[in-house]
Order: sequence, then structure tokens, then C-alpha cells
Amino acid sequence: MKEQKVVLITGCSSGIGLSTAVYLSKKGYKVYASMRNLEKKDNLFSEAKKAKVSIEIVQLDVTDEQSIKKAISFILKKESRIDVLVNNAGFGFGGFLEDCSMEEIKDQFETNFFGLIRVIKEVLPVMRRQRQGYIVNISSIGGRVAFPVLSVYCASKFAVEALTESLRVELAPFGIKVATINPTSIKTNFHSNVQSAKKSQDQSSAYYEYMKRFEKNVDKMSQVNVEPVVVAKSIYTAITSKNPKRSYLVGKGARMLLVLKSILPNRVFEKIIGMQFFRN
Repeated sequence: MKEQKVVLITGCSSGIGLSTAVYLSKKGYKVYASMRNLEKKDNLFSEAKKAKVSIEIVQLDVTDEQSIKKAISFILKKESRIDVLVNNAGFGFGGFLEDCSMEEIKDQFETNFFGLIRVIKEVLPVMRRQRQGYIVNISSIGGRVAFPVLSVYCASKFAVEALTESLRVELAPFGIKVATINPTSIKTNFHSNVQSAKKSQDQSSAYYEYMKRFEKNVDKMSQVNVEPVVVAKSIYTAITSKNPKRSYLVGKGARMLLVLKSILPNRVFEKIIGMQFFRN
């Protein structure tokens, strides 16, 4: 009998993480779905029940090393292995840089970048001993194209892209494959949960009117019908590939955006982006 592959997914209380946990369970993986707050586990339980699959739910806060160690230790005691790590935990943050406090900037990187690194570092000794494993980092189209007002968020995702690129070479001798998934707007709670710089919401800010215009246009652009299961399918493609691609683009317009960035002069591309985000 073929050995069941073990998957750890972070950030599974909703959206991409939840959909991926259910999808991979249906594909026969032993899924450990983690979340920072276990009080938010009911949605995942409900979806797993509908799909008639069994999913183990564990508490894991990517900003807390002890929480990570405890979760991974629990998995290893039960399974003795981890074949796939999907780093999905993260959040969006928007604000004009001058208005962003250093505390807000650090919080963004603590979750989106340093949190991801903490989990990878804890899982690597296991995968290295196994001489195999897959690490999939959920990035964003904002990790390939930087957008105004999302400078801090995009910087955290660009950092994930650089880390992934390095790790692909660094870990290849140990049979460990690394890839990113780069979604555009997906039908999740991401946009409604984006945290804004406190100062950018203050009418005394020099950027206040631009911020309101930005928010209005982002709301329009975020009205999409691309379900998170589409991302889950891309993750499955990556972890079943002998040689996964470095990046998997998911969602409407992702590929076209990168093509335009590569062929247009910077000033033209920047003007187009500005018109999209700040038009009246």
C-alpha cells in the first residue's frame, strides 16, 4: 500500500488555506491544517464534513517559535514525517509609506516573511533527513509587481520570492523542491481584512484623499469570481511535479500584467498602474 503523504498548511481558518486543506485531503493526503486561533476552526470542520474528509487541526502561530515547535512536534509524533509544507499564513497591509509606522511595517514582515522562515527552518531538518519534500510559499502577484500604497506588503512578498529562488538551489541536493504561488484577486476575505496604516485614515494626512481614491478603486478591482480552490489546484500541481516551476501564476490578468511589465518602458507601465489605482 502506498504511504500517505503528510502535509502541513498554515493559515487555514478561511480562504486559500481552508480550500487547500479540503482539496488535498480529497486527493488522499494526510492534512494537518493549522491556524493561530482555534476558535475559528468551525468553518474548516464544516467544509471537511461536507467533503467527507478527515483533517487534523492544530494551533500554530507563525510569529511564535514555541507554537511552531509544539505543532511540528505533535505532527512528527503521530506521523514521523512531513512531506509537504504550504506556507499560507499572512495578511495584507496598505498605507502610504510616510504614514506607515515602523511598528506596522515590522508586524507585516513578522507574519508574511519572518513567520514563513520560522516554519521552514523547523521543517527543514525533517525533510533533509527524508531526502525529499516540497515547500510551497503562497506569495502574490504583488511579489512580482509592486503596487502603490501596498509598498510594505509588496516588499514582504518580494522577499518571499527572493527566498524561494535561493532555496530552490540551496535545497536541491537534499531532494527538497521549493515553489511560490502568485495569486491575483481571489474570492476570499483578503481585501476586507487588509489592515490600513492608522495615519493614512486620518484626514490630517497629506495622503488622505489619495487613500480614499485608492480604496474605492481597489474595491472595484477586488470584485472577482475566482474561487480559492483554483489556488489549491495550482498547489497540487506543484507538489505532484517532479520539477515544479519556480512560480505559478493564478487568477485573472496575472500573466498579462507580467508581460506588460516586461515589454513596456517603466514610465509607461507606472503610469498605467497609477491610473488603475488613483483614477477618479
